[in-house]
Amino acid sequence: MFSSVIGSGLTLSTFLLCSAVSVVLGILTAIIFTIKNRRSSSFVLTLSLLPLAVQLVIMLVNGNIGTGVAIAGAFSLVRFRSAAGKGREIAAIFIAMALGLATGMGYVVAAAIFLAIVAAVVLAVSAMKIGNDGLKRVLKIQIPEDMDYDGLFDDLLQKYTRSFSLSTVKTVNLGTLYELRYDIELKDQTVPKSFLDEVRARNGNLSVNCCRVAEKDQI
Repeated sequence: MFSSVIGSGLTLSTFLLCSAVSVVLGILTAIIFTIKNRRSSSFVLTLSLLPLAVQLVIMLVNGNIGTGVAIAGAFSLVRFRSAAGKGREIAAIFIAMALGLATGMGYVVAAAIFLAIVAAVVLAVSAMKIGNDGLKRVLKIQIPEDMDYDGLFDDLLQKYTRSFSLSTVKTVNLGTLYELRYDIELKDQTVPKSFLDEVRARNGNLSVNCCRVAEKDQI
């Protein structure tokens, strides 16, 4: 069951079998890591094809040290042309590469079992909502330059949020206004209208912006 389908030499039938398994597992990996998460079509396509690409590389190396070193050097260049992603995306890339390594060596059953374990873990963690960032928001409030911002909105934030912290204070509009940035965690998925109304009443009806945390600001 856990033996390699590649015997003494690579044949067309084993190559096609490994390639088919790589594509199927890649598509399943893309589906697993896009459950309850928005991902671009390019990321989905990358996860779908990455196991197949890695599989072909492993089959081409096939014990040749010189070829392996050359391919390792070529693959290292990709790292410096790629933007750093979130932890979930990096994990998905590594898992897709591991699947490609397994199918490239002919261990198709082991690769399928490995993906089943990964799917079970991902679904379990998603169901338990461990480390859920859905309630985190960035709150930006503008106030007049002559208003003391220290503790100005603390009572409102304690009333409507689970936690909050003042992360940034900067001047805007040629120094005539202060903009306060709070990192907050809401008590539920929606932003209460009464919360924004009370903030506007206190900051003189100046700009108030409450938005989701950008992906680049998340680990």
